[in-house]
Formats: sequence, structure tokens, C-alpha cells
Amino acid sequence: MSRGGGCRRSLRPTTLLVAGLLLAAGGPAASRGAGGDALAGLRAARKEMAHRGRRIIFNNDGCDCLYFPTNLPVTAENFLALRTTALAGSQVGAIAYCTISSGFSFFTHATRAGVVLERQGADYGLQPGHRNVAREMIGAGSDCLKANVDFARAHGMEAFWSMRMNDTHDVAHRPDKPYLLYPPLKVEHPDWLVGEPVKGTPVGRWSSVDYARPEIRDLAFRFIEEVCRGYGIDGIELDFFRHPCFFRSVAMGGRASVEECGMVTDLVRRVRAMTEEVGLARGKPILVTIRVPDSEEYDLGLGLDVGRWLAEGLVDVLITSCYFRLNPWEYSVAWGHRHGVPVYACLSDSRVVGETRFRRSAPEAYRGEAMNAWAAGVDGIHLFNLFRPESPVFREVGDVATLRPLEKLYFVTVRDGAPDRFLKGGAAHQALPNLVPARPVTITSRAPLRTRVFVGEDFEWAAGAGLEPEVTCHLELPLLCRPSQVKVSLNGSALGEGKLFRGGWLDVPVPAGHLRRGANEIEVALDVGHGPGEGDWPIRFEGDRLPVRPWRRDTGSERTAEELVDGALRVADRGTQGGDYHYWRCAWGAEPERKAVVEARARVISGSSFLLISNGVGEERIGLWPDRVELYHDRAKSVPMDTAGDFHVYRAEVGGRDIRVYVDGVLRIDARGSLRDRGGGGRNEVAFGAANSPGLGEALWDYVRARTPGLGCGDAVVRVAYRKR
Repeated sequence: MSRGGGCRRSLRPTTLLVAGLLLAAGGPAASRGAGGDALAGLRAARKEMAHRGRRIIFNNDGCDCLYFPTNLPVTAENFLALRTTALAGSQVGAIAYCTISSGFSFFTHATRAGVVLERQGADYGLQPGHRNVAREMIGAGSDCLKANVDFARAHGMEAFWSMRMNDTHDVAHRPDKPYLLYPPLKVEHPDWLVGEPVKGTPVGRWSSVDYARPEIRDLAFRFIEEVCRGYGIDGIELDFFRHPCFFRSVAMGGRASVEECGMVTDLVRRVRAMTEEVGLARGKPILVTIRVPDSEEYDLGLGLDVGRWLAEGLVDVLITSCYFRLNPWEYSVAWGHRHGVPVYACLSDSRVVGETRFRRSAPEAYRGEAMNAWAAGVDGIHLFNLFRPESPVFREVGDVATLRPLEKLYFVTVRDGAPDRFLKGGAAHQALPNLVPARPVTITSRAPLRTRVFVGEDFEWAAGAGLEPEVTCHLELPLLCRPSQVKVSLNGSALGEGKLFRGGWLDVPVPAGHLRRGANEIEVALDVGHGPGEGDWPIRFEGDRLPVRPWRRDTGSERTAEELVDGALRVADRGTQGGDYHYWRCAWGAEPERKAVVEARARVISGSSFLLISNGVGEERIGLWPDRVELYHDRAKSVPMDTAGDFHVYRAEVGGRDIRVYVDGVLRIDARGSLRDRGGGGRNEVAFGAANSPGLGEALWDYVRARTPGLGCGDAVVRVAYRKR
């Protein structure tokens, strides 16, 4: 039976070749001889080594070599001081150093199989004041990898080399504007890539190399073999998550075939056989660790048959998560432990945008995520894209006893990267809730917010330590007028009324007994009797300053602009190309069966500007032209007037599919049924701004304000702290 788009277990001719390599190294068939005894001993030592408690693996992406300060002499001491020296005495048990491996074939260690990256970022407009010292370090008889290996040895740590199997930071390359990390290999062999420059691909990135090419698989093997033979490393980290695009077929919107899955599996088999051969020669194992998305079926779709790798004993340590996480940590733990493989939870920078009061990059947030991972049964923590070695994170997250009494933040969503970005339909594998500030969830009287937050706390120890837990549920509800508007419950138990905190946050105390270790169900429901009053404007913008949350700005283009002019905001669209429009938007939680109101004071300068209104069942645009006001989708509803001579107050009242437009307090457009589904997918927002891609327009906006009985929730955080009894 096929799985994940066609990958199934079967032997291929290349499998027999790899089996021969294993036999040459003293594989199972040779177990009767002395060589077999040596290999059995090596494998036993490797298993013991894999399960050794190393608490934290620190991944260094190698930019300390690529972007070294120009004002410092190049010495091992100065180099290590940037990211490594302060790790001494921390909970870090292994350093996984990546010698860039960006662009596939570029490296900053002394490579012959690949190409030493000697280019300078400053020549490409990157990191002025810094320089690439790869060649200088090699010329001095060392290199960045050797320096880290030596440091690890001196401080009782393990040294791993991290190979990014298809890093595509070089996607910024353009034929007319070369990029620092785009290697000669890709210039010479454009047919080895999954796409073409600039054009892009439906998913993934065009600059990814195509592992369907035997040349690519052979090069990847040679890169790995060279380091295993030339450096005294304890292990290799095959990073399949930076970036997870390996086949043209997948980049074009498909799923990996049986044959494609087999190609990568055979590569991993070759790597395992080689590490055993090198391990036997030096009398010490080399661990093979992998970093992959945390879903077996998702990985199969990419072409990574991780389940087979684990079952065949090709992998010693499983590391999961990065841009996104698809499952609770328990999934990864069960996956690895089922095959006797230790599992490490990768805690990476979240890149969630729009955060205000609580930050996922804060130590308290790292503590919360680490506590969740430990509670799920992981064997260690992997830190990725965290390069401040003086951070307390390196001295806290690797030990539960250290974490217990510390303040922690537990977010509903820690990483919000899109699984669809690398695999068409990838979001179907998402089993975790998604709640982040950039995509607020609308709450109405008919549709409360129901979500889950994982909390790894165990309060039983606290009493013996003389501590009392304090738990608070923090909800970002920027449109909330008064706490009595909402009812919050946790795991089915109603919580008391919260307190409003500046910036649109509601703080709700939680009795510690209401909190479970593991998944906790949060519900935020509207009390229909407590909506905003006639004088309340929860959504406000005043033209003497730029809009702030809950407003969010469109990306716009270089042909769109905004500026504050005499107490009003001038919003202009001066281009007719795709993407030439400029709006400020707010998810306002309108309920179709109840009235919502938006009011704006504006003066048209030229062209067209619009108020955009949608309420979940339909949408319409109120067009402001120099000589008229009209509905964009129902042009028959048009009123001639001079909108450019002075400011006017435009008010729209919507309910169901009806819209009424008032100008300076006088009803000018009464349009029943005008709010219709325009393919917006149930959009529910209010917006103001200029024109559209083919059009032009400018207007001055003195103020925009709105009210609706619904709410938008942008974030949910559970904070746990302890005080002395």
C-alpha cells in the first residue's frame, strides 16, 4: 500500500549496492567474524552515545564567520567570543556548527569537495562593517569548524557538524543582481534546480537543488563524507528543514513518488554506511541526527521517508520543528521512541509578527515551550537561530528542576509558518491551533473562540517548596470596551471577570486547580447584552498620527505612499501595476444579524479612495471620487457631490446584506442586498485607503472609527509565576 503520495517500502537495485557497502564495513552478514564483532561493538557504543543526556544541542548557523566585525583581529579567541565562549558552564551539551552550507556547495570550512565561500557581504550590500573571514581562518591553519570542535573538546561538549540539505537563502539571486550566497554550481547547472530564476515555483523555492539528480545526491554525500573523515566530530546533523524542498515534482505542486523517496533513503543509507566505516577506522562512532517536520505523512509528501530511516536504524537522534509545528510534542516523542531513537524538541525563533505585550522571543516564552516539551517526554532541547550565548535560555531550558519555579509564558501558537509553503495541501497535516496577532480570530455571539493551549506545569512540587502558583490568562482583545462583554472559561470552568490592561489586553485570573498539565481548552464567548454603546468607538484612528493596532497596513509598493499633513493622513496610490494599492485594515468582528457602523471624515484629492466593509456574509466598497460617492460593486447606487472641496463625514451602517451610507448626517445611499459574497472567503473587516492595482487615487483621512458587537482576538497567553507562601 502506498503512503503519502506513493512512497512505499520496497527494495531497489541501489539498495543492494548500499547493502554491499554495509557488508564491506562489516554489516550484519559479517557478524560471525572479527569485523562483525567490531561493528556490533561500534553500534552498541553509538546507541549508548545517542541516549547520552546532553540537555541542549546548540545550533550555530555559521554567520559568526561570514559576518565577523571588521574592527577585530582574526583570532580564535575573538571568533569564539561572538557566539561560543559564553556557553562554557551552560546546559549546552553539544554544539552543532553549520559552515554556512547555503546555496548548496558553498562552505566556510576548508573544503575540497565543495567551494570555500570567499565573497564579502559588504560587496553585495549586506552587513557593512563586517567581513567574511573563512579564508583568513583557513590560511592561519584552522577554520571556523575546527575552532568549534576544539572548544567543545576543551569544555566537555560534543561537536556536531550541521549540513543544511537544501538551504535556499540564495533565492534572492537575480541574473542582473547576483546574491552573495548563490554558488557557481547553480550558475553552471541551472537544470539541476527545481525552478528558474525569478519565476518561482508553486511551492518551495526555485533555487532548491533537485535531489532527483544523481549528481546532487553524490555531491551531498561527498560533502558529508569529507567532514566525517577530516574533522574529529562526534556527529552530523542532516538539516532537512532548512529548507524542505527536494524535488521539482513537489515544487510544482505534487507529492514525492516512490522512486523519489527511495532516492533520499539510499542517500541516508550511504551516509550511515560511511559513518560506520569511519567510526570503525577511528574506534569511535559518528552519530547521525536529522531535523525534519514533525509529521510522518508530511515528510513523505516532501520525499523524506523518515519512518523507514528510523525503522532501519539509519538515524540516531530525531529533531523536529522549525518554521512550523504540526503536532503536539507527544507525536514526535512517540514517533522516535517507537524505534528506540531519542527525540529533541527544536525551539526556534518564532517569527510571529505583530506582537505587542508578550513576545515569543522572551526567556519566559522559551521556558514555557521547553517545559511543554519536557512534559511530553523529549530527551533534550535543540536551540535554533538563538545566538546570544549570554541569554539565560542556555542555562535554564535544559533542566526541568531549574525551570519549575521560574515564570513562564504559554502561547496558543508559538510558530505560524505555513506548511503549504513547502507542500501543496500541507496545512491538512496541521493538528495544532493557529492564533497569532497578524491573523486575529473573529468572535461573535454565535461563534465563540474555542482553542487549546498546552501547559507543562505540574503544581504538586510547589507546596513542598513553599511556593504558591499564580496563573493568569491574557487575551488580546483590542476592540473590547468593558470586561463584562466576554465570558471566559478554561476546561469547562467559568473564570471570573478580568481586568483591562493597556493596549487591548484582558487579564483573567485562573485558579491553579483549573489548569491541566497538557492540553487546556479555552473558550471566549460574547455576552450579547454587553456590546458597545452608541458613543463607544472601539476601533479608532485619528489623523494626527499613523494608525496603530488593531489596524494593520498593506504591504503596498514603492508607488504607494502615506504622510501626515496638517492633522490628517494622506494615503496615495500612484501606480497602476499589480500590488499598487494601499489600505489600513482592521478585523472588526461584525455580526451579520446586528448593526455595525463605520464613520470616516475625509477629503478626496484625486482619483478613487475607498472604505471597504465586510461582515462575514458579504462585502462592499464605498467609493469616494472627486465628483461622486458610489458603491463599487453596485455602480447604480451613486450620488453626485463635490468630495474634493472640503472634508465630509461618511458613515456606513451595515446589517445582514444591507448597507446605508450617510454623508454629513444625511442618508444618501440606501442599498438593500448590496453586501454580497465577492469571493472573499467570509472576510470580516473594515479598511480605508487608496484605489486598486489598475487605478490611481489620493485622499486625506482626518479620522476613521467603527463599532461592532463582535470582537477580534489576536493572541492568547497563559502566564504561570510563583510567589512564596
